[in-house]
Amino acid sequence: MNDLISIIKKNFHKFSRGQKLIAQFIIDHYDKAAFMTAAKIAETVDVSESTVVRFASALGYSGYPEMQKALQVLIKNKLTTVQRISLNDDVNDKLKLHKRNLKNEMNNLRYLYDHFDMEALDKATELILEADRVFVLGLRTSSTLSNYLGFYLDVILNNAKVLNNSGVNSLYEEIIRIKEDDLLIIISYPRYSRTTLDAARFVKERNTKIVAITDTEESPAYELADVSLLSKSNIVSFVDSLVVPMAMINQLIINISLREKEEIVEYFNTLERLWDHNSIYQNF
Repeated sequence: MNDLISIIKKNFHKFSRGQKLIAQFIIDHYDKAAFMTAAKIAETVDVSESTVVRFASALGYSGYPEMQKALQVLIKNKLTTVQRISLNDDVNDKLKLHKRNLKNEMNNLRYLYDHFDMEALDKATELILEADRVFVLGLRTSSTLSNYLGFYLDVILNNAKVLNNSGVNSLYEEIIRIKEDDLLIIISYPRYSRTTLDAARFVKERNTKIVAITDTEESPAYELADVSLLSKSNIVSFVDSLVVPMAMINQLIINISLREKEEIVEYFNTLERLWDHNSIYQNF
């Protein structure tokens, strides 16, 4: 996807006087513009609201909401952690801020519900079940997700390993052992770890299948994968939201468990006896 700011700069000379005011404001303050209404931008740069709408159309968007969405995607991918923190500097009502974030989480879950791709989930399940070994890679914030998924995959299949990057060479020492009949699951969200993507490119060159858990079709992980499980995470904050990715991972675990039900029941029956014998859990 072309960077919206680059597109604006490239076409700057074609804009009318009013459109140039809008363009310059977005270039200078794209982090704020992404959350401003067309009317608010118009008021800020002293043009009409219709000029803002025409500006969006001049860039090839169906309207201002589509351009605003592109701006929000841009800041999700581009903003540094410090810039993300500063986005909430002008929010005086903390309750309003938290409710806005929770509403965004709910909207993202609703989007996953409304656009749930059962075909992709089944294909990912097949690739996992067919693999000799399953490797799971998610770094930084995504390591929380990779550890969770890897734990359950190993419980169910007894052939899963979570990769990490605890040392400079440790990850690369692991991925060179991945073979063509294995599978790599990558979990990658903005600001997309270069190390994760490089590891995926390496195993792809060795004809290893890849399942990606990522946010959109524009994600660099999407083009590397044989199948992608898409789950949006567009909460713009210095804290990365894991709510919807975790929901998708749970569906993947459940889908696999439905195929391996007998083995799982046997495993947990044995485990429950061990837990009971060793008083692992508090009984009330």
